[in-house]
Amino acid sequence: MNIKVVSAIALLCLVWGSLWGLVKHSLSIFPPFLFVSMRLILAALTLMIVQAVLRKSILPNQGDWKALIISSLMICFGFYATQVFAMQFVDSGLSAVLVFTMPIFIGVLAHYFLNERLNSQKIMGLILGTLGLVAILWPQLQHIHVNVALIGQFFLILSGFFWALTTIYMKKNFATYDKMKLTIWQLLLGGSVILIGALVFEPINLSVWTNPLNSSILFYIAVIGTGFAFVLWNWIVSQVDTFVASISIMCIPILSLFFGYVLWHEPLTVNILIGAAFICSGIIFSSLKIKAQSRSAEQKSLS
Repeated sequence: MNIKVVSAIALLCLVWGSLWGLVKHSLSIFPPFLFVSMRLILAALTLMIVQAVLRKSILPNQGDWKALIISSLMICFGFYATQVFAMQFVDSGLSAVLVFTMPIFIGVLAHYFLNERLNSQKIMGLILGTLGLVAILWPQLQHIHVNVALIGQFFLILSGFFWALTTIYMKKNFATYDKMKLTIWQLLLGGSVILIGALVFEPINLSVWTNPLNSSILFYIAVIGTGFAFVLWNWIVSQVDTFVASISIMCIPILSLFFGYVLWHEPLTVNILIGAAFICSGIIFSSLKIKAQSRSAEQKSLS
């Protein structure tokens, strides 16, 4: 990876690592689906203004709409709406760990749909990640019964799956597409549909939305943590192997666990720490092997 990609990954990790606790806090203030719809729409409108200032095209071509709608529904409903529903019942650090099982799904999906082959190193990384997931869920697995925490954890894993699925779909259909335009319509289309449903079923308290502190938090989450960050993510995925991109941002759940513990006083149980260690070990193992393979391939090409 070149310095631009590495710098983009480092910046993305910092932004997304700081985001989970703020999202969890916001769910105690705002109605969940009004919050996520406003987050998506505000992010899209801000990017639209930037795109206009840069004098770049905003409206998609007629033939782009179908793929954009599919991509938007997957990311807005499958990822964002599912995630915000589940985070009402699960701590922010644990939520990040479960959503960032996304590389497990990426590895399998990319193998079948992008011809990014699963080698032994990737498979071992996926096994370690799965063991980490089992460790995190172990207290629930010992006494399986339906409760809101277990349902929330299931939906967070489902959210990670939809993120992986959207990433594969985007890589396959939008590899050379303007990444800012792509992000605008991914967020705006699905966000508008969620807003319609939220206005019907959720209460509106204007004093909550006009509070300066609340507005500042929403602005950061929407503009920086969603709009800017997803443009960055879409660009990173277009530059490197999707599995490499996904494992490269796996320090985010560790940062989220740290921020959740320090800022929001969320507990760090032994099974969460063990699970996080397994997941990160799988990521590091895969990453180091992939880099080694890349160097080997470069040496062969030079010989």
